[in-house]
Amino acid sequence: MKALALFSGGLDSMLAMKLITSQGIEVKALNINIGFGGTSDKSEIMAKRAAMAGASFEVIDVRNTYLQEVLFNPQYGYGKHFNPCIDCHAFMFKTALSMLKDENANFIITGEVVGQRPMSQRNDAMAKVKKLALDEEDLILRPMCAKNLPITKPERERWVDRMKLENISGRSRKRQLELALKFGFEDFESPGGGCLLTLESFANKIKDFIKFDKNMQVNDAQLLKYGRHLRLPYGSKMIVGRNELENRFLKELKTDKYEELKLFDLVGAYSLVDKNINDKDLNLAFNIALTYAKTQPNTSYNIGFKEKIFKSVAFDDKNKIQEFFIH
Repeated sequence: MKALALFSGGLDSMLAMKLITSQGIEVKALNINIGFGGTSDKSEIMAKRAAMAGASFEVIDVRNTYLQEVLFNPQYGYGKHFNPCIDCHAFMFKTALSMLKDENANFIITGEVVGQRPMSQRNDAMAKVKKLALDEEDLILRPMCAKNLPITKPERERWVDRMKLENISGRSRKRQLELALKFGFEDFESPGGGCLLTLESFANKIKDFIKFDKNMQVNDAQLLKYGRHLRLPYGSKMIVGRNELENRFLKELKTDKYEELKLFDLVGAYSLVDKNINDKDLNLAFNIALTYAKTQPNTSYNIGFKEKIFKSVAFDDKNKIQEFFIH
């Protein structure tokens, strides 16, 4: 037998995999990358954690498909912010189910615990996920709470020993920590959101983006993760890096929708603006870009946009910029 596991890097997922590998079943951990899991690459850490549970590991990049099929038209709507949790979980399961044949695998596992999360881990939500994922054969097994749920095909066919699975429910972490101690797991991620779509500040950036541009692409979505995002008075967008790492990411992710504001010899933040920015917003963008550079008060500096060079000055007070931030 072989199982494919949806793996976020958290303790519940690690324990679910260990419960299955302990029964002599091969497990491959899949990190389904929808593009909104955070700002840092944790694939190396997740591979090590999967190995601790006895599983192999692979990242599955579905960012483009997720944008086109799930994010903007979820059948079961959003949570508190821009998080289509039920549709998102179903999409991940559907992705994994579609891989079973090529992976020569038999079923899917996940670290979900019934009652742990208010939107996606209720009994009724799990039923909706099953329907959307087209799991007609009952191939989705949740080892951490299996005894609280209807029996699945892996249990019914005796591929898995149901008696060796768990009956955890609710938000308490006591049993998970007991199992972590039993299996010797010391390196695991603390429970938490992890998904940027659940954050109000990030949701506002998405809402602002699609208000002005309905055609969000993968790099557009990734750009929302980094820098200060500003909407200027006449509708133009500006992004300003907050540190050297963000400056580098913004350079790498730059699309043909944006143009760089060149600071030449000045040391400062990397700035992007809409390529079709109007003149009034452009002049303001010059002021803002210079405000986040090492400049002298009341001093004019060269700043480049496309192939032209302009003169501008920095604001004497950064608070003048606050009203344009997208929070």
